[in-house]
Amino acid sequence: MPHDCSFLSDVLDEPQVSFGESARNSHAGDWGTPEESRVVPDAVVFPEATADVSAVLEAANDRGVPVTPYAAGTSLEGNATPSHGGISMDLTRMNAVLDVRPDDFQIDVEPGIMGGAVDEEAAKYGLFFPPLPSSGDISTIGGMIANDASGMKTVKYGEVGDWVLELEAVLADGTVIETGSKGVKTSSGYNLKDLIVGSEGTLAVVTRATLELAGVPDQIRGGRAQFESLDDAAGAVFDAIRSGVDVATIELMDAESAMIANAYTGSNLPDAPMVFLEFHANHGIEEEIEFCKSIFEAHDVLRFEMAADEAAMADLWEARKDMAFALQSWDPDLTPLSPGDVTVPISKYPEIIEFAKRLAAEHDLLVPCFGHAGDGNVHYTVLVDDSDPEAVELGEKIYSNIVRRAIELGGTATGEHGIGLGKREYLDFEHGPETVEAMRAIKRALDPNDTLNPGKLFPETADGKRVRLEPN
Repeated sequence: MPHDCSFLSDVLDEPQVSFGESARNSHAGDWGTPEESRVVPDAVVFPEATADVSAVLEAANDRGVPVTPYAAGTSLEGNATPSHGGISMDLTRMNAVLDVRPDDFQIDVEPGIMGGAVDEEAAKYGLFFPPLPSSGDISTIGGMIANDASGMKTVKYGEVGDWVLELEAVLADGTVIETGSKGVKTSSGYNLKDLIVGSEGTLAVVTRATLELAGVPDQIRGGRAQFESLDDAAGAVFDAIRSGVDVATIELMDAESAMIANAYTGSNLPDAPMVFLEFHANHGIEEEIEFCKSIFEAHDVLRFEMAADEAAMADLWEARKDMAFALQSWDPDLTPLSPGDVTVPISKYPEIIEFAKRLAAEHDLLVPCFGHAGDGNVHYTVLVDDSDPEAVELGEKIYSNIVRRAIELGGTATGEHGIGLGKREYLDFEHGPETVEAMRAIKRALDPNDTLNPGKLFPETADGKRVRLEPN
């Protein structure tokens, strides 16, 4: 049922509210929302300050109107889809750098700023934001915080959440809170900051973030290694991490991924399993590279090459960075199903890769595997003919089996994309019903009317009905 959102005209200035069809349609889903799951909101709002966010949430909460935070729309699990209509809250106008304190290695930003813009500002002081994901140039800091995003450099620097020091956020009833500290550590009270990080906009809307920065390394080298088999490549990654190689990025790409990347970028990668590498150091980088090379040689590496300069390194990495776009354009008769995003303990990395490829071979389906190998993260997708219901059903079963196997190996259904709409069915399987009920209790306490991003995370809303989260 549509929601009456006419009250918004009394809450925000006219340019900040849209009931127009174009604006509403453009906020009906994110990158990961299939066409049949898109939901057109009843209104779109564009807050420009914390006070705007607070006023909208207070008014919407009082009227039982759901509010779904929205930023760049690059999430992949339907996280920003307004499942129950209501208001889509677009935060992209809140995109300012508020303050930079280079002596403290800190920057204060609004949630709608793109990650690349943060790095550009930090670079003026010889600093950078280390956990920026590969989609950082097209994703906002608020979205990264909401999903606790991570990327290629996680193996060395950790996730985005590890670099968030302090947050200003607005609760469902419009209450503005500050949590965390500009000190690099605090043991004061409940850790609400880390509770908000990764909550996918279901607990609060972030309106300001204090991020920690780091100095740009004096030495940066990148390269790639080619292997005879995928087992050799996965084993080399595990051995390198186990042996303590100080690598900033270590990415896996299987032969199918290389083939698809070549077709998209025009690159001339060999159709073979590869590992992409980047090293950061202030001294002794050549020794670390040699250490890594010696480990890879024990796994029958065919070729180990390092880029000569920064331009060559950018060329080297182009194919890996464009994989998401390459998959979409690979074959007009084949559609990629939901992007896989499992993470397992590093000792289980070769096993989950072998499991995925074995399923692909058994069912004669194309299942490219690539990802942030150094932290055990595998991105995969199943390519199927979406006009064939049986093929789609089989592809979805394979996708699900890989997720469940990752959880059985001690891993997770999602390393960085979040639960959103796409992975709700795995929450109980991964965490157990008691733990999920504890999560529900937190949601009930902070958002008793289920105002913020309803329909996400929890399996009980999987039937598409909005459930009022009453206490038991």
